[in-house]
Amino acid sequence: MHTKDNWVTTPVTAGLLRGALDVEHTEHGVLPHRLPARARAQCADAQLAMAESQPSGVRLVFRSRATAVELDALPTRRVYAGAPPRPEGVYDLFVDGRLACQATGTGGNTLVIDMAAGTTETRPGAVGTVRFTGLPDRVKDIEIWLPQGETTELALLRTDAAIEPAPEGDRRVWLHHGSSISHGSDAASPSNIWPALAASLGGVELINLGLGGSALLDPFTARALRDTPADLISVKIGINLVNTDLMRLRAFGPAVHGFLDTIREGRPSTPLLVISPVLCPIHEDTPGPSAPDLSNLSSGKIKFEAMGDPAERASGKLTLGVIREELARIVRQRSADDPHLYYLDGRELYGEADHAELPLPDQLHPDAATHRRMGERFARLAFASGCPFAAERG
Repeated sequence: MHTKDNWVTTPVTAGLLRGALDVEHTEHGVLPHRLPARARAQCADAQLAMAESQPSGVRLVFRSRATAVELDALPTRRVYAGAPPRPEGVYDLFVDGRLACQATGTGGNTLVIDMAAGTTETRPGAVGTVRFTGLPDRVKDIEIWLPQGETTELALLRTDAAIEPAPEGDRRVWLHHGSSISHGSDAASPSNIWPALAASLGGVELINLGLGGSALLDPFTARALRDTPADLISVKIGINLVNTDLMRLRAFGPAVHGFLDTIREGRPSTPLLVISPVLCPIHEDTPGPSAPDLSNLSSGKIKFEAMGDPAERASGKLTLGVIREELARIVRQRSADDPHLYYLDGRELYGEADHAELPLPDQLHPDAATHRRMGERFARLAFASGCPFAAERG
């Protein structure tokens, strides 16, 4: 162990990051983005801006024999007015592909969200430090997974030995897009969101475009998927379209076709898996929008309700059942000319039997145990021999 005076200070740069599509330079360092600047310029929605700047699946990757690592970072943590504090974001550190330790940081901005008033306020804070010690004293590959739900500006790495970029390796790249469930809502830590667990079991590199509240068939997201080099692509479509009450059936089908057409413009033969929504009882047969029930907010309990009327399906309002039927039909139609297009019913990842055992705590989002189950299920259904993402299809 070197003395602190002999530690090596390394600015965080894009070359040390994986899982980000863009990097913004700020007064504190760099801010990873999961959508490119052109996409961000085409939508002023605050929910999307928050979601894509939260580094789900983004990690710092380098090689070193360091036994101690410090990361200076400025997170932005969410606080809900009238509710108890949320748990601080967790940083997962891997050594040669295995989880070695976890830590939380200090400092940070605070984003205060008043759900009743529909307002937000940002309270600035200071850059803090995340510390990891006791790492093995040998040359090793180190990955630091950033908190999936905290926008995080990265300043400096301090290590007790020099670092160098880790080699890229030869693992296939899986590019996934979905909603807050794919983003990692309520997962235990960034490497325990279901896509990260599935990627680990499948032996692939993850780029996660799970965007909380923002999987809305946006054309700029389709272009980001089209333009990002990847060996495997999946798109999980449905729940956000219902709980935002964004469109009707007449618009939905053509929008799905357009989304897939755009991806195929750049990735004509890449295995492409369309995933329908997991089970969500409040929206199976009842349209959106969703609205939070804040009556128990002071105890930290938020539940969501479906505000639509099942009778509105007749006028084209979307439910999860309607979306599954339409997605299955679209994939059947397109697969006649696209042999690399596949469909997965989301209820195979989380269905009625799972809900009976592991109900959705807030009626919309799974808990940590369900993330693990979904990741394990997806690995079996997608990466096993004969499945859409099997190695022989590479």
